[in-house]
Amino acid sequence: MGVWVGVDIGGTKCAAVCARQSAGEAPQILAKRRFATRAHPQPEEAARALFNAIDEMCAQLGEQPEGIGISCGGPLDSRRGVILSPPNLPGWDDVPISDWFHNRYGVPVFLQNDANACAVAEWRFGAGRGCRDMLFLTFGTGLGAGLILDGRLYGGACDLAGEVGHIRLAPSGPVGYGKAGSFEGFCSGGGIARLAKDMLQSHLRDGGDTALTTDDLSAARIAALALQGDMFCRSVYALCGEKLGEGLAILVDILNPERIVIGSIFARAESLLREGMERALRREALGAAAQCCEVVPAELGESLGDLAALGVLQIGLEGLSCK
Repeated sequence: MGVWVGVDIGGTKCAAVCARQSAGEAPQILAKRRFATRAHPQPEEAARALFNAIDEMCAQLGEQPEGIGISCGGPLDSRRGVILSPPNLPGWDDVPISDWFHNRYGVPVFLQNDANACAVAEWRFGAGRGCRDMLFLTFGTGLGAGLILDGRLYGGACDLAGEVGHIRLAPSGPVGYGKAGSFEGFCSGGGIARLAKDMLQSHLRDGGDTALTTDDLSAARIAALALQGDMFCRSVYALCGEKLGEGLAILVDILNPERIVIGSIFARAESLLREGMERALRREALGAAAQCCEVVPAELGESLGDLAALGVLQIGLEGLSCK
């Protein structure tokens, strides 16, 4: 028995972990290495750096890889193990990443986009444990989803299932995923900032008061002020919560999940979002479908990225990855 290896490739950082897996438990992280993606921006350079990191960890542990799971931003082709020009990884065009790792280590290698990988991690090790039908929403820099349907990760015909941020919720509004009024436009870090900017001008023009300034319109700053009682900032998150509920209602009606797990901003600002979200969800979704669906924050926190790639390896070895 060797160690499991998880690889996380992102626009900001790349990381590799070695872990031990025990039946019925989350993998135990034994070692981790990370580096800034800008230090090795080209795919061949990054792969060599990851190989070196894995070799160093395995030598330290006295083990060899048993299998490798890779999480990376899309678009990608999980079946062929190829990364297809992600916008946050310029120059990563048609990169056969799974073949590179398989040729190096001679073990099974599985690739998934980061939203799917996070969905698998929360399904297996976090807030989605015990579910057969579960959705995971990223709700961070952007808005994407991973779909666990009938006990299997669902990727769609060309690995684009779960791109829920592209759904249009209003004829106009903040731009997200290249579309004004989209789900991502209303429910993402950048979308919340743009929503606040749009609302702030009319609020101040009408004589309203707020501690928020145009110098710092980040979602984190708006949430901090809202939690301190700033009514304008609370109204921004209230509207975001309403749009979150409207978007979730579409997913509930179509997919009828038993649980929706939401990460990042929702996990940190649930108290600001839940009332509006639940109100819109009750109003817009089929009653029976909404009643049997629980909406909860992600559980894995800072360990999510590490466990995501390891979860991809687990379901790949079990034959439960996308078909």
